[in-house]
Amino acid sequence: MAALAWLLIPVFAVVGAAIWASWASRNKTIGDVAELAGYARFRDAMERSHPTASAEPPASVRAERETSPATTVG
Repeated sequence: MAALAWLLIPVFAVVGAAIWASWASRNKTIGDVAELAGYARFRDAMERSHPTASAEPPASVRAERETSPATTVG
């Protein structure tokens, strides 16, 4: 009976290793599709939100600069 117990230890080790190997080699690319799509949307938004250097500031910024007391020369 003791010999049978010693044979069960490697059997349990092999079963455990097989379970771990199947878990470790699972398909992990499910989340990558959503992440890549989100990154593409982020990149598109960043390209749209940056004005060029030659662009005029909005009217509200121009009006604020014209009426600011710090711009008066004394």
